[in-house]
Amino acid sequence: MADYDYFVIGAGSGGVRSARIAAGHGAKVAIAEENRVGGTCVIRGCVPKKLLVIGAQFAQDLDDAGRYGWTLGERRFDWPTLRDHVQAEVDRLNRAYQATLDAHGVETFHARATLVGEGRVAVGGREVTARHVLVATGARPLVPGDVPGAELGITSNEVFHLEALPQRIAIVGGGYIANEFAGIFHELGSQVVQLVRGPRLLRGWEPALADRLLQISRARGLDIRLSTRPTAIRKAGAGLEVELASGVLLAVDALLWAVGRVPNSKGLGLEALGVALGDRGAIRVDRGQHTNLSWLHAVGDVTDRLQLTPVAIREGHALADSLFGSAPWTVDHDAVPSAVFSNPPLASVGLSEPQAREQLGDIRIHTADFRPMKNVLAGRDERAFYKLVVDAATDRLVGAHLIGPEAPEILQALAVAVKAGLTKRQLDATLALHPTMAEELVLMR
Repeated sequence: MADYDYFVIGAGSGGVRSARIAAGHGAKVAIAEENRVGGTCVIRGCVPKKLLVIGAQFAQDLDDAGRYGWTLGERRFDWPTLRDHVQAEVDRLNRAYQATLDAHGVETFHARATLVGEGRVAVGGREVTARHVLVATGARPLVPGDVPGAELGITSNEVFHLEALPQRIAIVGGGYIANEFAGIFHELGSQVVQLVRGPRLLRGWEPALADRLLQISRARGLDIRLSTRPTAIRKAGAGLEVELASGVLLAVDALLWAVGRVPNSKGLGLEALGVALGDRGAIRVDRGQHTNLSWLHAVGDVTDRLQLTPVAIREGHALADSLFGSAPWTVDHDAVPSAVFSNPPLASVGLSEPQAREQLGDIRIHTADFRPMKNVLAGRDERAFYKLVVDAATDRLVGAHLIGPEAPEILQALAVAVKAGLTKRQLDATLALHPTMAEELVLMR
């Protein structure tokens, strides 16, 4: 008899959901977490980051308030106040996640766990056995190993704990994390220089959205340098000196690495067991989240497929239902909505225009390029941009891409239309809700 039916390594969103569902099916479940229960999203990722985004947005709202008749007194931003309130919310969520595990009878090991054999786990100074083991250890920020002084920079793990707001910060990267923190620090008053290795922002995203974000960000005063990379980082007094490939030297107070995330698969004992791994250390799994070992499974970022919290949660849920429930199912990874909480935010679902042309050939593109009502009265020239991608042969909506205020909130509903395979004709038949930004989605002719 095994000690447990199910042993989960990693108490992030995917691991906690899978443990809870398995316990609900009557399985005896344990979970191990070497850091804090809640994982990247709750502790050092999307939740605290979104709170910083909201805090930074007040800077623009305060600027616009005068045009709406508000007279404001002295303005002053205090970084420690925002930082500490965000961490207090993280603490609350950490306790809530732990309470969920406790309420479902899941035993928690606050220790690192490693695999030492078939169904055998070393944790907390002892060895336990389990019928099934799930690896849900997530991913970690990548720090380049080929840049001298790279260790002098920080990552998204440390950025939430800065003692003071840096007056000058270099952000290295062109992906979603880099653009989000560039917007946050700029709005909070830092002088931001963003160093992007490639020729454009947000590689792999709908190009029209990436181009519009670059245009707006530069107009707001962000120093975004494309086709640029740091070659060395050095201490310089209380700050840093960043040497670029061009030979230019930058003086900054902090440098944030945001150049990607790699799966947390090292040191778990996977190689010794013969677990199939990808080039970046990702655990290879099939549609059902099963590895090449029948008793070992993996979900979420450690599989390096779609590094999104809702994907990990659904994969963990499906796996627990399939292993311990009566109705097995798998996750559909097509038409998964995603967002960049930059300023302004982006949101997409389905195929981009280049992807649709390659896969479908004959497509139709519908766009709306407009100035949101709030921006008009505030005297801002920033324009929102919406794009719909339609399969010309079937009239089916296969992609939707938005940049502008509240774009992620609007796209969530539109993602239902894309997932359901609704047609452009059905969107056109829907009456507009006026006056809203979202009405543009049913007015594109």
